[in-house]
Amino acid sequence: MRPLVLIYWTRLALSILAGAISALVSTMLNENSISTFINGLTIALLLYLLSYYVFKAKFRDKVEKPTKIMTMGIFMYFIAWAVFFILFSTILKGPIV
Repeated sequence: MRPLVLIYWTRLALSILAGAISALVSTMLNENSISTFINGLTIALLLYLLSYYVFKAKFRDKVEKPTKIMTMGIFMYFIAWAVFFILFSTILKGPIV
């Protein structure tokens, strides 16, 4: 498998994990909606940046442009994170009425 394809699909899996962790933390802290979103976004950014440094160390010499490691799958990552964050939050907290 090519390095950029591997990075893309790994980031998809990490976005699902980030959504689950964000929802779990927001449920445990029981905060208002802005704090919940900011805490969840912080967790998502942290996992994304950690993945960047891991991928950079592993694939720096195997991709044509090292900057592609940072940008590969960034839009998909945050869209998937938002979807799974909302899904897991709804499952854990129940629907807002």
